[in-house]
Amino acid sequence: MAADNGPSNTTASNGKNASSGKRRSPYAVLFSIPGTKAFCASGALARLPMSMMGLGIILALNHLYDNWTIAGTMSAAYVLATAAVTPLYARLFDRFGQRKVGKIVLAIQIVAMLGFAFAALVRVPIPLLFLLAIIMGLTQFAFGALVRTRWAYVLDRTGNSEMLNTAYALESAIDEIVFIFGPILAAFLAASVHPVSQLFVPTAASAIGGTIFFTLRGTQPPVVQTIEVNAASADDEDVRAANVPGRADAKATRLSLKQLKGNGTKAKRNVLTYAGVIPLLLAFIIFNMSFTAFDTSMTAVMKSLHLDSVLGVQLAMLAVGSCIGALAFGSRELKGSRWLHMVLFLSAMTVGFAIIHACMGNLIVMGLMEILTGLTVSPVFASGNLVMKDTVPEESLTEGLSWVSTAGTVGASFGSMITGIVLDHATPNTGLMMPWIFVLCSIPFALLGWAIVRKRG
Repeated sequence: MAADNGPSNTTASNGKNASSGKRRSPYAVLFSIPGTKAFCASGALARLPMSMMGLGIILALNHLYDNWTIAGTMSAAYVLATAAVTPLYARLFDRFGQRKVGKIVLAIQIVAMLGFAFAALVRVPIPLLFLLAIIMGLTQFAFGALVRTRWAYVLDRTGNSEMLNTAYALESAIDEIVFIFGPILAAFLAASVHPVSQLFVPTAASAIGGTIFFTLRGTQPPVVQTIEVNAASADDEDVRAANVPGRADAKATRLSLKQLKGNGTKAKRNVLTYAGVIPLLLAFIIFNMSFTAFDTSMTAVMKSLHLDSVLGVQLAMLAVGSCIGALAFGSRELKGSRWLHMVLFLSAMTVGFAIIHACMGNLIVMGLMEILTGLTVSPVFASGNLVMKDTVPEESLTEGLSWVSTAGTVGASFGSMITGIVLDHATPNTGLMMPWIFVLCSIPFALLGWAIVRKRG
């Protein structure tokens, strides 16, 4: 791993090669900035649990207990626990710094993940396994938000802030690469090695990637410090002079003294109070339900067809399309509102999932449609993160981006839980309807957020 020397103080010359005059790829420009390769690669490795643990729990529990409801509910419990603490961790990262908080939480996280994996391996009672799943979830934090915050800091320092769209799209592509290999690896390990073996791999990835990431100090965003100013005493000579009747600046001075009371500290505004944030998060909760619904129902479809061995490949097709979509989205700047982009991509995703359901049974056609539908996934995530970036102040950026991740996590938990219950009481065909229904229901919230922002703007 290359040394993380921190961001250079020079710009990337708008992506042009000085010697040839040819325009360079925007991704080549991003990685020409010192330190970016290191934190991007290590952050990608540390994110492997997000594509393997939820699915890994479903695969392991369904194999061990042959019950979709238990498997889906335990996966949901893990994901909900993760969602509950993600904003808290984000505030700690913003306040104390990524390294100081990360090295402590990461150590606890690894212990919790290993504890759950070994407990599942020896088949402890279900209530205890539920408790361990929740404890494991409470140690998780949004690595993607930490990486995106570093991108914002580095690009701003090097005069390349206009490339943030490209950087966020790249991170969405990396997310999808993780979701390409994660399900394939999880399904392969569960089917060919041991039903619980897929829980140990993301634990190792998190330990290695996270440790490297938190040792990279050069690109770590600084902690935004609050400067405290103590108000002068009422007996101070300057204060008495300022309050003399007739002084032209007396009113302004008294106002300043009033503002300074309480040591000059100002309460940090809650991220959720900014215009459009709540509808954005609701849209992300609902549309993210589609992905775990798709994973769970597709697992049931493949099991019913006795094709468990190709489950990972089938699941990965959606992520392949999303990766392609992310790279294409990041290579150009779309005109118009980011809210509009999100609504259009959500609409296209709804149609894609509906066609996948209609083609159930024809794996080749389903695979092709999964790739096409996947083209819309990363642009939705990138647009949502950019909306949050444009909405909240810099000192709350990690928290804001973590709320987006949290919304996705909450949605994922509900998706697996609801679909698991549906599959225990209906057919795989019914379960495969859930993805397009969830995405369709998210569109009104995106429209509401867009309307609120336009009205306030």
